[in-house]
Amino acid sequence: MTWNLWLLVGFLGQALFSARFIVQWIASEKARRSVVPVAFWFLSLGGGATLLAYAIHRRDPVFIMGQGAGLFIYLRNLMLMRKASQRDRNVRQAA
Repeated sequence: MTWNLWLLVGFLGQALFSARFIVQWIASEKARRSVVPVAFWFLSLGGGATLLAYAIHRRDPVFIMGQGAGLFIYLRNLMLMRKASQRDRNVRQAA
């Protein structure tokens, strides 16, 4: 029972992580240029966190390190995007 639940968690994490590429592709096609939408980073964060939980359960140090490091990058990109959005909002309000 527990094994099946963790297998489901692993597949869910992989599905979230893979979905980010579909989101990025669709956004780029709509813009007619390469773009990385904010949804890409949220899917990265959700998929990465889920896969990290699975990796910890499996006690796989390589997988844990890879997913753990990725989480910092995804969070940092979301923080940078939020900061840029606030700056843009402030510029518009000042104008």
